[in-house]
Amino acid sequence: MKVTTQMMMALILCLAAMASWAEPVWIDVRSAQEYAQGHKQGALLMPHGEIEAAIAAADLAKDDTIYLYCRSGRRAGVALQKLEALGYTQVENLGGLQDALRKAGECEKC
Repeated sequence: MKVTTQMMMALILCLAAMASWAEPVWIDVRSAQEYAQGHKQGALLMPHGEIEAAIAAADLAKDDTIYLYCRSGRRAGVALQKLEALGYTQVENLGGLQDALRKAGECEKC
């Protein structure tokens, strides 16, 4: 079977669409103690003061969708600025844990 330019373009478009379907990365920027008391299922713990080193270790793409949360949104805002300075382009500060749970559809008592 001969692969045509049109077939290659269709494959590239399909792969680009699939990349946009990727699950977002949830990051809890609170302390380990706060995380242990409760967090969004599947969220990575990256305290805001250590976010640069932690994000480098996680090896995320600069265009991955990243949702940040803390207790009130202040620390998530600090982390967002740090990630944007590192070149991450799809980062959102969701606010507090309850806001993150609502966004994820995991909040029964919010």
